[in-house]
Amino acid sequence: MLMNTFSKIIELFKAFLLEVGELSYFAGRFFQETFKRPFEFKEFLRQCYNMGNRSLLLVAVTGFIIGLVFTLQSRPTLQEFGAVSWMPSMVSISLIREIGPIITALICAGRIGSGIGAELGSMRVTEQIDAMEVSGTNPFKYLVVTRVLATTFMLPILVFFGNAIAIFGSFLVENIKGKVSFLLYYNQVFNALEYGDLIPATIKTFFFGFAIGLVGCYKGYYCKKGTAGVGLAANSAVVFTSMLLFIIDFIAVFITDIFYDL
Repeated sequence: MLMNTFSKIIELFKAFLLEVGELSYFAGRFFQETFKRPFEFKEFLRQCYNMGNRSLLLVAVTGFIIGLVFTLQSRPTLQEFGAVSWMPSMVSISLIREIGPIITALICAGRIGSGIGAELGSMRVTEQIDAMEVSGTNPFKYLVVTRVLATTFMLPILVFFGNAIAIFGSFLVENIKGKVSFLLYYNQVFNALEYGDLIPATIKTFFFGFAIGLVGCYKGYYCKKGTAGVGLAANSAVVFTSMLLFIIDFIAVFITDIFYDL
């Protein structure tokens, strides 16, 4: 019994290492194809529009609720210590540094990553990608490179938009509970923020977007097992991306903390 469990763990570890190796090779091919002509600029813009425009409402609603809930939960505690005036500073720094980027990235992993995995997976099982290869078109350039670049450049914009909506939601709570004016609240927000808060948080969102696009395309592009594999590709894209986002976030916070200590 113990040996069977140990052997299963070994097999799972080997499968994980194989998955990481194949994903690394896929990423290397992406960088190789990105700088080759022809550049699919129109497809890139179309993917940017689809991913950004169709995710705006979801990101806005999520950010607004986060701002409301975070302020409502934190206000009583600060009130006990007579520190309610710190609310704008605390909310803005927490949202900009950590909560906004990771929550928006997870939302986009479910919305965009699964969509890419399902779309490319269905194209693979219906042999549309094979037909593109036979006809002399480079499907990797047209399908993968454009989508990965689109997620890389659109996620920071979505994070910025979500943070703005979340801070506005926090202001509404403070305005209702504490009669705080719009000008006073936002003055405290911008006085609390520094470039050291904005720049690292913005940089890591590019890596978040790259991870979402890369994993979604990888899972869909190499989809197997027929039509059942399409759902599996979409599901595994979300799970793998979510785990990867937390790893990237930990590395980014660790590096940022080292620079803060210098």
